[in-house]
Amino acid sequence: MRLSDDTLKSIKRLQRIAAELKLRFAQRDTAVDLITLALACREHLLLLGPQGTGRSELVARFATAVQCEAFQYILTHLTDPTELFGPPDIEQFRQGCYHIRTEGMLPEARIAFLDEIFHAGSVVLNTLIALIQDRVFHNGVEHQTVPLISLFAASRRLPDDPTLRAFSDRFILRLTMAPIPDVSLGELLDKGWALELDQREPVADDSSLSHEQLDHLYHALPEVAVDTISPLYQDLLRHLRAEGIVFSDRRMVKGLKLVRAAALLGGRDQAGACDLWPLVHIWNEPEEEAILREVIQPLVEEAGGPTLEVHRSLEDLREDLELLASRIPDLRGDGIFTAHLAALSQLRRELTLHYPGAIELLARVEAEVGRVLEAMTPPQSFSRL
Repeated sequence: MRLSDDTLKSIKRLQRIAAELKLRFAQRDTAVDLITLALACREHLLLLGPQGTGRSELVARFATAVQCEAFQYILTHLTDPTELFGPPDIEQFRQGCYHIRTEGMLPEARIAFLDEIFHAGSVVLNTLIALIQDRVFHNGVEHQTVPLISLFAASRRLPDDPTLRAFSDRFILRLTMAPIPDVSLGELLDKGWALELDQREPVADDSSLSHEQLDHLYHALPEVAVDTISPLYQDLLRHLRAEGIVFSDRRMVKGLKLVRAAALLGGRDQAGACDLWPLVHIWNEPEEEAILREVIQPLVEEAGGPTLEVHRSLEDLREDLELLASRIPDLRGDGIFTAHLAALSQLRRELTLHYPGAIELLARVEAEVGRVLEAMTPPQSFSRL
């Protein structure tokens, strides 16, 4: 079955929007690709890492480009449900009817960004589950259908609380967004200033996309066949289980949906191995991403799909740390101390960028930095790298 001309036109416009945002944001191509994928298949994306990495701005500009009503909010433990969903309608309350006024609030948004998502209280979380899973807002006795396409959430790290972990499973796609590395600071400053100057100028009409066209893409997903890729997908899941990565039933079913969407965005009506790339981003724990890359990357590249970024495994970084720690007693001379600190600094950068959830290992790196500083004679000015 060939994709319709309208579908191909919508895909082309969405790809143009993504390409423009990649040019505007430094080193955020993967984030753009995942936001594009999430919008095409109405899934949700969890962005992990420190604040100040451009997450809310990127989502806001995407919402503007696809002409969607957007809602953004930073959650705290004290956030009241009315701050997200709207205040009670006083007039109806006086008449004995409890009804929330949702105008301009989250239940009427098509694209939403919630920062510090796991700070929300139980009432907010329960309401969010209905919103993102069933697209329903329980407004008093009324079950109000919401137009939400995708919810993008941010947090410094995944929570330890089992209840919050169950909630986080609704975010099928995950991405760690770390600060821009040193080698790309020039690009960050140039593009950041350009973003400040343009003040979110509207996208040209010939490259914008309406939310109706975005809906059309979602409804075109069934046109993509997965019969040839399904056996490979099942084998892949079995392989990952053998590696110790076990997905929930929800994630396994949604994973094939992501593969279907990747094929659609590539303009194809038949999914293949080249469309497995989104599976790198369905991990349960950040540490699992390296295994997913190792297993999935060869399949994707062999089929002509996008090249995935390769970085050292967590075990390799742990071995490096052990080696550096063993050398501290033998360090002599300012130059050797400086080189050793530089190696620890690079190790910390790699951990922060690729494994922000490896908190214990990051703490050990900090401890080793402290050991080096104490061993330096006379002390040098390396209080922070």
